Amino acid sequence: MKDARIQRIAELLVTHSIKVQPNEHILVQAVTEIEIDIVKEIISEIHKAGGFAHADLRNATVTRQLVLGGTKEQFDMLAEWDVKRLEKMDGYINLRSPVNTAELSDIPSEKMGLYAKTYGQLQAEAIYKKKWVTTRIPNASMAQEARMSTEAFEDFYFDICTINYKKLSKAMDPLKDYMEKTKRVEIKGPGTDLSFSIENIGVIKGDGTDNIPDGEIYTAPVRDSVNGTIAFNTPSTMNSFTFENISLTFEKGKVVKATANHTEKLRDILATDEGASYIGEFALAFNPKVKVPMNNTLFDEKIDGSFHLALGSCFDEADNGNKSAIHWDLISIQRPEYGGGEIYFDGKLI
Repeated sequence: MKDARIQRIAELLVTHSIKVQPNEHILVQAVTEIEIDIVKEIISEIHKAGGFAHADLRNATVTRQLVLGGTKEQFDMLAEWDVKRLEKMDGYINLRSPVNTAELSDIPSEKMGLYAKTYGQLQAEAIYKKKWVTTRIPNASMAQEARMSTEAFEDFYFDICTINYKKLSKAMDPLKDYMEKTKRVEIKGPGTDLSFSIENIGVIKGDGTDNIPDGEIYTAPVRDSVNGTIAFNTPSTMNSFTFENISLTFEKGKVVKATANHTEKLRDILATDEGASYIGEFALAFNPKVKVPMNNTLFDEKIDGSFHLALGSCFDEADNGNKSAIHWDLISIQRPEYGGGEIYFDGKLI
């Protein structure tokens, strides 16, 4: 994917998203299936900004083999190494574009749960203490998921990822101010009647600093305030399995009923730890160029006219106290062609 637009993405990640300063150490972590040109370009931009670049290239098939035969002792040591390295870093750039999104799908649930709790959670906590940004790099697999040709998907990717984030950020301010004053949220729609409080929880603008593409404002429900039922109309992949028609019922914040196209797998994820059955994020999304789901959370959670709730861990900036080894964004599109729906802030339709 040798393309002049690569430099634009690299510059955006380095100068806008994590704003690399002279003498800062930045870790670029990527799967080796991606085109190396983007990694090289990001390293070049980090050096241009006066920073020190570090690279970590991984392979999903190797990770699968490690997890299949891994033990808690092994995962603990891996976490120790990675956390110590991250402690030395000032920023983190995460690039993911798997060739096979189902590569980890045959790993037993108990093994994936062990890996998530002993390695994944500690690594994530270390990352969130730094400046960080995540993006996906277009490839044939992503194009296939989106039901597009590779060339068309690359054009789509560069178009939506390089919108004017400064303009978008300014346009978010009124909604951010409104959410900060809001106490109670109600969501209604097909199969959905849910309510919760967001009082005194931080509200954060997703304006290209943590994700590329971006275009959301997020907070979190007061942990025990979530009640009712919600149905999600967008497919979502977790542990390399694609879930559809997820429906969750909450009582005092906790999932008490859960169904999907594979209910047993869904319940396994909810059993990862105590926090996996509670909500760690609520967000409204409005990237004007993202209109349809492509079974890629980074893109789908920015769909114009959608909202999402995340099972599991909250973010430090919007802390509701829920901690977990998972953070799983589940998306519902409320535009009329997807069945519609309504969201109320303190009784007012917004």
